[in-house]
Amino acid sequence: MELAEALATAGASLVLLARRAPELERTGTRLRQDYGVEVHEIAADLSDRTAVQTAFEGIVSERGPIDILVNNAGTAPTGAADKQWPEDWDRTLELNLSAVFHCSLLAARSMRDSGRGGRIINIASIFGHLGSSLFRVSSYAASKGGLENLTRQLAVEWAADGITVNAIAPAWFPSEMTVGSLGKEGVAEKMSAACPMDRMGKPGELRTACLFLASPASSYVTGAVIPVDGGYSAW
Repeated sequence: MELAEALATAGASLVLLARRAPELERTGTRLRQDYGVEVHEIAADLSDRTAVQTAFEGIVSERGPIDILVNNAGTAPTGAADKQWPEDWDRTLELNLSAVFHCSLLAARSMRDSGRGGRIINIASIFGHLGSSLFRVSSYAASKGGLENLTRQLAVEWAADGITVNAIAPAWFPSEMTVGSLGKEGVAEKMSAACPMDRMGKPGELRTACLFLASPASSYVTGAVIPVDGGYSAW
């Protein structure tokens, strides 16, 4: 929702692609009411490759070329490394890395065919380049580490097509993914203490990075991973 709102504030027409239809409809309705933008919702499981391809083909045929892709779906199972093999590992890599690659390929095809290039923005994590001492997240860390370098590689391969590929690496933010952990005693305090700013991220603090990477102002920025982490990765 945070990044969709960021693009809506800039007047972008949006297509929301996610698994849960009721949540999609609520989000789409809110964005239309609050920002007056065109929003379309497509319910599809990103790990279903046939459904994803069909969705992207429908977007292009019905809405026109894709200009911006934000890859923000993800999962983050916790638990000791030896407990994450193989189910959590396979599921996490499929959604956090393979699905991102697939969506990027489909979006890049549209951007290339349109002749005007585009922007791909991946949502990585500080745990794509750091280990977590608070939670055991082997599968998640591996997927986000792979996503960071996939971002760099696609940036190199697609630069000549006018397609920029960048990533945002957040630290701890309150979200649907973290709500379960934040409910545990002392966890929020430990998350904050791990950051030089001594707090977690706040709503709205990811928007500027997204808008910058989506805008013409970032036309010479590609292959970058921008931390939005309150200095977490600086010490």
